[in-house]
Amino acid sequence: MVIVFRNTVLLLITAILFSACSSIQPPTPISGSGSYGSDGIMTNPGEDENWVNDLEMRDPNDSGYQDGNYNGRPTLVGLFDPVYYNFDSASVAMTERAKLQKAANYLSENRSAGVLLEGHCDWYGTVEYNTALGEERANSARDYLSTLGIPSNRIETLSKGSLEATSGLSKAQSSQDRRVEIIILK
Repeated sequence: MVIVFRNTVLLLITAILFSACSSIQPPTPISGSGSYGSDGIMTNPGEDENWVNDLEMRDPNDSGYQDGNYNGRPTLVGLFDPVYYNFDSASVAMTERAKLQKAANYLSENRSAGVLLEGHCDWYGTVEYNTALGEERANSARDYLSTLGIPSNRIETLSKGSLEATSGLSKAQSSQDRRVEIIILK
């Protein structure tokens, strides 16, 4: 009886110790096989990945903005809170959907207005990867607005990638960089 009890206790302690150990799984590449650093961050996507080859590099100063306008339309910044995203994700979280609902309500009441969805990333990953992820985030916000009845011809997207990210922060500290800014176009 004592031996059974002792073995049961040892088994429970072992199970608790092993369950406390966890490993960090790196993000799954979209296609092909990228390289990951020791922290699980994609550092060098494979050259065979379609999304990397389809990217167009642009001058960070030539983003369509000029004198408070975007592509010739005046902008209204700060009317809506940004939509935040989880690390390495482009899915609009349930908790963030109300922000897009507010933007959709505004656009429904102001039929001449449009919206620019500006995708941002934190500093982790390559420029190419972050540019693609910023685009995916802006597109996911666009798709959600479309499901709320906003026509696609009133929605523009722009990926800023990690151009405005603060480097050197931890993943938790850089959560404010993982966002889509909702900018009204007059």
